[in-house]
Amino acid sequence: MSKFKLVIFDMDGTLIAGRTVFVFAEKKGFKDELLRIINGNKELLEKSIEIAKLLKGMNARELLEIFRNISLQEHVENVIREIKKGGIKTAIVTDSYQFVADDLRERLDIDYAFANNLIIEKDIVTGELIVNNKDLKKRFNDCKIHSICKDRVLKRLCKKLGISESEIIAVGDGAVDICMIKSAGLGIAFNAPKEVQKHADISTSNMSVILDYI
Repeated sequence: MSKFKLVIFDMDGTLIAGRTVFVFAEKKGFKDELLRIINGNKELLEKSIEIAKLLKGMNARELLEIFRNISLQEHVENVIREIKKGGIKTAIVTDSYQFVADDLRERLDIDYAFANNLIIEKDIVTGELIVNNKDLKKRFNDCKIHSICKDRVLKRLCKKLGISESEIIAVGDGAVDICMIKSAGLGIAFNAPKEVQKHADISTSNMSVILDYI
């Protein structure tokens, strides 16, 4: 029996082979505005709020169809299936949007999904974003303030499931994933830059590697 009880996945670039808001920008024609915000000098949290405003007035159902056409990373479906066969829980933790994370959770039969809440009224995006991170004035381990603190989500899941951090595998590819990768019993940097790799126990470009540890 595996010592691990939960596997937490980042979504963009980890479970799916693309970054949701960039795909939206390509399809809906706001790439220049998106890059202007990303390359600006505002805090990461503020950037997330500004980016959400670019979606104002768009049809959420249309955005969801665009999202569903983003390819899954190779081996993802088999890896999730094998993890669940072992009785291990799974979660998505992403700085993207809850409505798309929930859709992927259902498609892959993942247990939990945590993201930011993009407000949608009568299928139309309002542009308002309710961020997942409720500790906006606190910095943990000198990390930048993101719209979601994945380490805090990891700790909440530990409490909910009655498990320890050492019983968790965390998989991600970006700076926002570093805190959960460091906290988990096994931190996996997937297709990640050196900045992320140096905090991980394992660096890989093959999702199936996870199965060697469960």
